[in-house]
Amino acid sequence: MIRTLFRSRSRKIYDFHGGIHPPERKDLSNGTAIAPGPLPAQLILPLNMHIGAPAKPLVEPGERVLKGQMIAEPSGAVSAAIHAPTSGTVSAIGPRAIQHPSGMDAICIVIDTDGKDEWIEHAGVADYTERSPGELVDTIRHAGIAGMGGAGFPTSIKVNLGDHQRVEELVINAVECEPYITADDRLMRERAAEIIAGIHILQYLLNPRRTLIGIEDNKPDAISAIKRACKGCDIEVRVVPTKYPSGGEKQLIQLLTGKEVKSGQLPAQVGVVCQNVGTAYAIKRAVIDGEPLLSRVTTLTGEGVRQPGNFEVLLGTPVRDLLVHGGVDPDNIGRLVMGGPMMGFTLHNPAVPVVKTTNCIIAATLEELPEPPPEQPCIRCGSCADVCPANLLPQQLYWHAKNDDLEKAQHHNLMDCIECGACAYVCPSHIPLVQYYRYAKAEVRQQAADQVKADKARQRFEARQARIDAEKAEKEARRQARLEANRKKKTETASAPTVDTAALKQASLEASKAYKAAVKAAKAAEADNADNLDALKADVDRLKAIADKAKAAVRDAKEAGPAAAPAEDIVGKLKKQVGDASSAYKTAVKAAKDAEANGDDNAAELRAKADELKATADKLKAELRDAKANAPATPATAPQADPVADLKKQVGEASSAYKAAVKAAKEAEENGADNAAELRSQADELKAKADQLKADLRDAKANAPATPAPAPAAAPADPLADLKKKVGEVSSAYKAAVKVAKEADENGADNAAELRAEADRLKAEADHWKAELREAKASAPAPAAPKTPPAPTDTPKAPETEAPQALTAVDPEVAAKRQKRLKALKTAYNMAHKQYKEAHAALERGERNGDIPAEELNAMQQKVDKLKGKADVARDALDALVEEAKADIRAHTGKDLKTLKLEAARAESALADKQRELEQQRDSASEDTLEALSSELQALEAEAQIARKALKQAVEEQGLQD
Repeated sequence: MIRTLFRSRSRKIYDFHGGIHPPERKDLSNGTAIAPGPLPAQLILPLNMHIGAPAKPLVEPGERVLKGQMIAEPSGAVSAAIHAPTSGTVSAIGPRAIQHPSGMDAICIVIDTDGKDEWIEHAGVADYTERSPGELVDTIRHAGIAGMGGAGFPTSIKVNLGDHQRVEELVINAVECEPYITADDRLMRERAAEIIAGIHILQYLLNPRRTLIGIEDNKPDAISAIKRACKGCDIEVRVVPTKYPSGGEKQLIQLLTGKEVKSGQLPAQVGVVCQNVGTAYAIKRAVIDGEPLLSRVTTLTGEGVRQPGNFEVLLGTPVRDLLVHGGVDPDNIGRLVMGGPMMGFTLHNPAVPVVKTTNCIIAATLEELPEPPPEQPCIRCGSCADVCPANLLPQQLYWHAKNDDLEKAQHHNLMDCIECGACAYVCPSHIPLVQYYRYAKAEVRQQAADQVKADKARQRFEARQARIDAEKAEKEARRQARLEANRKKKTETASAPTVDTAALKQASLEASKAYKAAVKAAKAAEADNADNLDALKADVDRLKAIADKAKAAVRDAKEAGPAAAPAEDIVGKLKKQVGDASSAYKTAVKAAKDAEANGDDNAAELRAKADELKATADKLKAELRDAKANAPATPATAPQADPVADLKKQVGEASSAYKAAVKAAKEAEENGADNAAELRSQADELKAKADQLKADLRDAKANAPATPAPAPAAAPADPLADLKKKVGEVSSAYKAAVKVAKEADENGADNAAELRAEADRLKAEADHWKAELREAKASAPAPAAPKTPPAPTDTPKAPETEAPQALTAVDPEVAAKRQKRLKALKTAYNMAHKQYKEAHAALERGERNGDIPAEELNAMQQKVDKLKGKADVARDALDALVEEAKADIRAHTGKDLKTLKLEAARAESALADKQRELEQQRDSASEDTLEALSSELQALEAEAQIARKALKQAVEEQGLQD
């Protein structure tokens, strides 16, 4: 009965879509036994001769190594070890040409052989069943075994499945369907018993329900040898029809089991594990013999080879040494190919080493493998779709890859392409379709890697923001606790306790915001399976406790009733500290800016010091605001000397001096004077002095006692009228002075500079009286029907409640008003300049033609002068407003507009250079180099974005968009 069941077991061979039948040419090399390969003078061992992370070197140049010694260990989950194929001395560890279509370099360990072939002590396992599967997987991992069929995927990953994954079929790939290659054929003929021993180890590790060996029917001797070795074993040998590419993993699984591995799936997800016969042989030697992967059977074939055959070649052997060993005439080689003619690639450098995946070297003549014909336009014949074994639409993939439409290419299952070359083989237009697909797949992988990096950067940013918010909340809570302790200490003798409910509410709000931000960051990290998830959850719990404590403090304060004002006034002391800290900060910013401009080594240190001083100043300002808020209302005192008038005068003088210094610095920069930097520094100092005086003026106004309005007297004097009159007189004098200075400039008068200085003095005086008028209007009582005041001729004043400090935001209302004023002045200048040009052109025509009377010419000249003066006045006003905006940019950002533009331009230039460098090295550099360049490119993109944003924000805040 059991015999009947075994006989009735299905041995059906299925089929897959497409496939081709190219000339096999296997008879060139399958007639001779496997011969030993050469022992070269030097072995070159790339650290990335497998899929996954490169191995990590364990040796140093100059160190002697023995055969079988591990010289590089696995550096990640998907990685493989590398061992010394023979004894010798490590001569170098550095870049060498490796197995890649572009001939790119990668880090390699170079060993100078000594010819002794001296082994390390090694021993295998007589009975592998005495070892646990985990121990055997570790042995395979440290033996450096990777897929020997060409893919190079570390074998330890494929045999280490989880307990939840049940293996139904273990498929051994012995098809070797590509033309010319006979390495597996000879291996099965000569070492079938060892292959079967390796398969038994795989059965022990995977415990499959059944084991299948697939062999093409063009290998009768190998089929006989494997069947003899399998006699009495629970291994089925399945002979499949010869068709390319039946050796593909998914195609062979479908041939033997009828199971189709869907797009995006792995064979293990359908209960199948596939291994190559060469891999099974390597597993036997690693486990039973104790020998790591040191060599492999490689086919050397082609009409350019005098003695074609199969050789057991040491890993790292240069291809040129193998060619010499096989009797290849270099003059007779038209094309040198690593791999098969369908999936291999042309070697341009015979110094490339043999690696774990090198199953064939073809030294072909020009007649045997001629250069492909020129690419012609696609005729839409559909032959490529008929032969595609993955059942794809190669024509559509070609169009999308050619147009860089990667999204549509992925939609057409680009990543399912096995790059077998069947489509290109049958293409009547000779289009290198596989090359297009390889390019598109590389771009898709690069985009995926960039996205992973961006996600990690986002997680780090969100975690950092949550940490910063938490620190802010903790600082605010500590500050409120200190304030509360001070209030309690000061009011111990008072009847009512001191509680600042508003401050406690603010602290509670900050703590709640920090807690919510931490919750958001933790959810994002949990969705992305981030490594710092536990730390983020701990931050969430800690911030929750802080927020709850702050809310409880608010509730207790409300229950305790209104707070009493503190008895001691410390506002004056804090004001002085704020002024000193602000001055120190501005001085530090200037020093850091000069150091950065000069490229000094301590620029970063100075910038850090400036940031510390900024934090100190901000802290003192916060304490000053709290002290002002908690200060008791002082009773009205006897009239005292008013300091506001003196401060106003000082502010006017300082502002005039600053504007004059800005103008002088600008002229020096335009003329390329040597003292331009010194003048700009003086202007910055004057700006800081003016800002300090303005802050003192605002504080004086805020602290000045409110004086009751006096009783109306008979015929009171109107100060606004006098100020308006004064402003009008000074403005008229300024305009007249500007006109006279312009005429002196045009005529080349000796006193032109003196007249220009007088005009600047009148402009400063006019600005001073305009400021006085605005102050008077602000303090005057509102009339019943107020008239709309005329638009100010200079920059609107910042709100009196907060002094404009460096590195702070600008009032959007101020920016909007300035932009409106700039547009109006620009329009006025353009119109006046256009009228001047037209009048000047008419005057020149009249003078040239000589048909206009002299009086009319004089009248036209006067009109031209008038229009030019009008345009100059508009231009001066426009320049002055722009200079004020630039000065405000310097005050608010710590940098002038030119520096911001230079930083943005340098960032964009560095980004463009790095992009060009990455494009130039994309096909030649190693993966580590490309990853490093990509990381540098991302950093430069971030810097450029920051520079663009800083420039745009500064320009928009000051209304300079146009």
